[in-house]
Amino acid sequence: MSPEPEKVPVEVDGRKLILTNLGKVLYPETGFTKAHVIDYYRRIAPVLLPHLAGRPLTLKRYPDGVEGEYFFAKHAPAHRPAWVPTARVPSPGSRSRGETVLYLVASDLPTLIWTANLAGLELHTPMWRLPHIGEPDLLVFDLDPGPPATIVECCAVAQLLRPLLAERGLTALAKTSGGKGLQLVAALSGLTSEQATDLALGMAERLEHEHPAMIVSRMTKRLRPGKVLIDWSQNNAAKTTVAPYSLRAMARPTVSTPVTWDEVGGCSRPEDLVFTSDDVLERVAGHGDLLASLAA
Repeated sequence: MSPEPEKVPVEVDGRKLILTNLGKVLYPETGFTKAHVIDYYRRIAPVLLPHLAGRPLTLKRYPDGVEGEYFFAKHAPAHRPAWVPTARVPSPGSRSRGETVLYLVASDLPTLIWTANLAGLELHTPMWRLPHIGEPDLLVFDLDPGPPATIVECCAVAQLLRPLLAERGLTALAKTSGGKGLQLVAALSGLTSEQATDLALGMAERLEHEHPAMIVSRMTKRLRPGKVLIDWSQNNAAKTTVAPYSLRAMARPTVSTPVTWDEVGGCSRPEDLVFTSDDVLERVAGHGDLLASLAA
């Protein structure tokens, strides 16, 4: 058999791209290659792209696969095609100095495929959309278990958070992190990122006070074993959270996957809420995007 070509020209929605090293294995445990990554993002794009639209994109790139070194890429690469959308945004913490970052904005399929070809396995976005910098349209809680706690305990905490959000007129939706934890997201309007952060912190502190053996709201590592950290800080305008349907750099190609409240309530083993790329494609084919109400 002849070796696969190193460079493959393709056309995606009228845009010309060069795909490279398609046979490179990025998930060694399963043999999942760059070609598989690109194909996943191509197939999941109809439900993924509305969640990315208008949001500055930070890529977590794994050029040598998930067992190799990685780096977060906020700045749009200089070698990008001219048609790749970008946005210049004030750099976090430096607005008074006028420093900016030129971000990618992956609102279309060609750009998404181009980022996948960079081995941008993970896609991370803020809780706000351009041009409304620092004006969140989402409120997020990242529930992170401290071993021996698992996502099972995260699901229990999620069910405690849900009514607190409802008290504020907010409808909580759930997705896995694609790793160990669970995330709750709710549509939001009329608040600044600072106000959203304060709101999330207040809820986390309330639940920590009511359930001290189960929940912690402080980042101090020594407090976290056996408890679920309610990470409220992701609502800071300068921070990002993994996007729905993004791959994660785990041993297998797991995905940050929207789940139903029935699935949250029925989770009795960590394995109950682990979904790979194939699983997610099947789920979306069966019931569409469970987070569609949050999309653009």
